[in-house]
Amino acid sequence: MDSERQSSTLESGVDVQAAAFAVRDWWKRPFDLIVLTIVHIVLAPVWIALWTLIPLAIWLSDRGPIFYTQARVGKGGRIFRAYKFRSMVPDAERYTGAVWAEDDDPRITGVGRILRNRALDELPQVINMWKGDISLVGPRPERPELVEEFTRQWPEFGGRLAVRPGLTGIAQVYGRYSTHPRDKVRYDIIYIKRMSPWLDVKLLTLSVLITFRARWQGKDR
Repeated sequence: MDSERQSSTLESGVDVQAAAFAVRDWWKRPFDLIVLTIVHIVLAPVWIALWTLIPLAIWLSDRGPIFYTQARVGKGGRIFRAYKFRSMVPDAERYTGAVWAEDDDPRITGVGRILRNRALDELPQVINMWKGDISLVGPRPERPELVEEFTRQWPEFGGRLAVRPGLTGIAQVYGRYSTHPRDKVRYDIIYIKRMSPWLDVKLLTLSVLITFRARWQGKDR
């Protein structure tokens, strides 16, 4: 019931800027499904290896849970459950609550740091992509508590909810985990205004390069 009330509050509180954008995203869902299908077929051995080795490494490191689910805010303020490989100690937010992750966050495990540098902790979100919760490219999906907080401080933050959130995007590629929310929303609004298949291809290519270089958490790209 709490999540339903929170979802209703977020949906009703979506900033009017979200509706003001002339969003033409009819191509996004077919684009995502085509790319996902091709990647899973062509790179099937890689997927099998990742889905075998990563869970094994997480479990061997501390015998804790392998997966981690978290409420996130999607298009129009709809709340969904995002799936991730656990990269922090179990019950990491027991004493801190919902807080922004930092570069040298002591809650991140050794295996988790390796996964985060390569964005491999996000791999289970392909489930969310198949379900249509998120897109390959778009604004990063945030926690309901953080969306409410940031929207109060920066009303334009609600404009991000005009489109599906994404696994990667301008803010993810050109920013970092610790990039200030005010700056992230600027990146996201730029993406929403300039959104096109060609921009998505460019951002996906850059994301693959950053992954190979293991620089998602690095200070320099």
